[in-house]
Amino acid sequence: MSTALHTSALKSLPLLARGKVRDNYAVGDDRILMVASDRISAFDVIMGEPIPGKGALLTTLSLFWFDQLGPKGLNICPIHLTGDAPESVVSAEEAPQVTGRSMLVQRLKPIPVEAVVRGYLAGSGWKEYQESRSVCGVPLPEGLQNASKLPEPIYTPAAKAEMGEHDENITYEKTVEMVGADIAAQIRDKAIALYKAAAEIALKKGIIIADTKFEFGLDKNGTVVLMDEVLTPDSSRYWPADQYAVGSNPPSFDKQFLRDWLETAKVNGQPWDKAPPAPRLPREVIEKTAAKYQEALTRLMG
Repeated sequence: MSTALHTSALKSLPLLARGKVRDNYAVGDDRILMVASDRISAFDVIMGEPIPGKGALLTTLSLFWFDQLGPKGLNICPIHLTGDAPESVVSAEEAPQVTGRSMLVQRLKPIPVEAVVRGYLAGSGWKEYQESRSVCGVPLPEGLQNASKLPEPIYTPAAKAEMGEHDENITYEKTVEMVGADIAAQIRDKAIALYKAAAEIALKKGIIIADTKFEFGLDKNGTVVLMDEVLTPDSSRYWPADQYAVGSNPPSFDKQFLRDWLETAKVNGQPWDKAPPAPRLPREVIEKTAAKYQEALTRLMG
């Protein structure tokens, strides 16, 4: 397995921001180099140990989905890829930090809404349904169970939080207040169309995409453009179709294994309180988490 990259350190470009996974660098005033590190976060805390190969895997999967859903494929929505090679904007010495794990993209004005689409009832949606028979203000029929497939995918947006904070589930009406009726409707409709198309593609490969989140931005003409990562195990709940049964969550191809381990982990002899510093990840947890991500890629792309 390749050497892990916890944090990139490019000197030839100005750093714009470091997120939980990605380091973004300015390329002039109209492009951004997005470098996917091997960092992993859980409960909004970045772990001290990277997952080798994760950044390259996330980038490969995002590029696969951009090809499937963007102008080269089903053409559901414009995408932020420029088509330029990431290595073309850094020095030769820095190329190893970039190759295979980066995307050179348009610089957009981010829309501050996480466009979440759920096709199945799971996670926070299942908890909310048990209390109110609805999720984020969307009413649902009686009699659903954990992991039930919904009659139709639902759009349940979230407000993007500051780094280290939790995204907050909001109603569709709130997104209209935030970004206006036209943009709110566009991101809702595009997100649902993207999810439906991706879920159909994935199911043929033996994967259920239970839910996912998309991010959109506006270009200089005001066009809504799909951006950031797309349909990766970091932003989606991937379930093996052959292990799916209503009533319980199947073992997922994402960081759920890590989350489950962290629930019983200790720091200085005390149960971890889900605040920094994170527990040190044992080798076995790192390797099993990497294997979960790799299985998602292998099933989808062969």
